[in-house]
Amino acid sequence: MTLGTVRGWLRGANRIAVLTGAGMSAESGVPTFRDAQTGLWARFRPEDLATEAAFRANPGNVWDWYAMRRQMVAGVAPNAGHIAIARFQQRHPGRLTLITQNVDGLHERAGSTSVLALHGRLLDDKWLDPPRACCLAQPPLDGRPPRCAACGNLRRPAVVWFGEMLPPEVLAAADEAARTCDLMLVVGTSGVVYPAAGLARAAATAGRMVVVNPEASELDDTAHAVLRGTAATLLPQLLQEEP
Repeated sequence: MTLGTVRGWLRGANRIAVLTGAGMSAESGVPTFRDAQTGLWARFRPEDLATEAAFRANPGNVWDWYAMRRQMVAGVAPNAGHIAIARFQQRHPGRLTLITQNVDGLHERAGSTSVLALHGRLLDDKWLDPPRACCLAQPPLDGRPPRCAACGNLRRPAVVWFGEMLPPEVLAAADEAARTCDLMLVVGTSGVVYPAAGLARAAATAGRMVVVNPEASELDDTAHAVLRGTAATLLPQLLQEEP
């Protein structure tokens, strides 16, 4: 299928979903999860820094790794693909639902709203244990990590760690969008990680599903069209207004 064909499908779609993965952020210079193992962190496996058990065993170490990742993200900017999605949403309120596997917040920085972040948000914190009244009564004490002054409950990055469930309300909304869309663009993802890959397959059953990726993915055989190219190159062409 050609770019023009997919553009025609987009024009005729009342409900559009976009699912983005690591390839989308890589174009902005965001290291992938495993590529963040550099310098003094190279001796750790990512799995040893992204579990509740690791955080409880050495909260300062895990907090510092996430602080490094936050600093990396702060130094990059949304690319043309992020901006194309945000501008389409602004021109067509309520027509496009954005689902992302990325935690970097670049979609929001580009101007997208109501982003369904399946794996959480790197720049946000939450309480490690269910907060008591004392946790909510006053700001946490500064530290690595911050903690409740009264009970010692720790703040942790608001991302989904290994062994944790995806946020139920976010997953439910993403599943609804996938099952009711006329067209889904699957951008920059290998199609290996579930349940995100399952959303793409559900969309292919409900309507049309299009893969946008420079390399082969596990979803290519299911897609109604495969466009070989990067998000920053193809999304502006797909989502621009007709002249």
